[in-house]
Amino acid sequence: MTPASALRCAAVQLQAVLGDVAANLEACEDAVVRAAREGARVVVLPEFFTSGVAFRPEVATAAQPLDGYAVRALQQWARRHDILLSGSLLLRDDDGHVRNAQLLVDRTGIVGRHDKDLPTMWEHALYVGGRDDGLQQVRVADEAMHVGTALCWELTRRRTVDRLAGRVDLVLAGSGWWSVPRWRPHRAFDAWEQINGRRARDAPAVFARFVGAPVVHAAHVGRLVCALPGMPGRYRGRYEGGTGVWDAAGQAVAVLPPVDSGPGTARPLVVDVPSGRREPESRPASYWVTPPGPVPRVAWHWQRAVGRAHYRRHVRGAYGESGSPA
Repeated sequence: MTPASALRCAAVQLQAVLGDVAANLEACEDAVVRAAREGARVVVLPEFFTSGVAFRPEVATAAQPLDGYAVRALQQWARRHDILLSGSLLLRDDDGHVRNAQLLVDRTGIVGRHDKDLPTMWEHALYVGGRDDGLQQVRVADEAMHVGTALCWELTRRRTVDRLAGRVDLVLAGSGWWSVPRWRPHRAFDAWEQINGRRARDAPAVFARFVGAPVVHAAHVGRLVCALPGMPGRYRGRYEGGTGVWDAAGQAVAVLPPVDSGPGTARPLVVDVPSGRREPESRPASYWVTPPGPVPRVAWHWQRAVGRAHYRRHVRGAYGESGSPA
């Protein structure tokens, strides 16, 4: 790799304060400043960087308008440091719906937006899906690039691969991937968590191979406890982590261990990313590129149904068509 063939990028590992937008913005700004000082031209924040993701009221109420202070903060950081900045947050649009919107922001303002196409499991309780292809054309260091955007389980489904394969120079991705809880029987759930953890670690690498472009992936870390819609008891688990960079062949350039540093902390991983596309590998015909284990597969269907019902009653039902409280 020569300097001319690489792009300096940063992926941010975040331990969010659930639902506390101000605290999370402060942590992310610190990481952005540190990344810019190390020469990063592209900085990627995780999915749900303003709120974390959990089935808790403070997360749902953390949804922001597009002209709100969280988006203004992104614009200020990008302008101040002359970087391309990516990250997703819960956005309440003018039609009253909330979406998980991954924004691309540079010194000129918002230059791209991708709405996650399918909420994962109970995330249906927080937002509705989008329909764009996740393909953005941007300029980085005055060079034109085709950038792909994807969030968490979008990296695991062929639908996303089909949208982006062979069409992008770089993928900017983020996640808030949960562990499988340690319910009884412990031996079975521990085995399913091994599958889940391996899938979380492998997803960006596999996606890079099938798309034929490097992946810069930012992730949440830390433990969390919350209820789950339609289920008794409480979820107790952690974010799997996975902040890192993979080249177009799916080889890890650098990966951060999922260190628990305490809520309200963030750490940037700054590396030179090999630029350019390669011929994508032939992708499988199945729906899943990296198939889920039995617990996530069941939750994918069951929690989708109960999550949608919760959204209609408690999120969408609380707002009118203008997006203002009804």
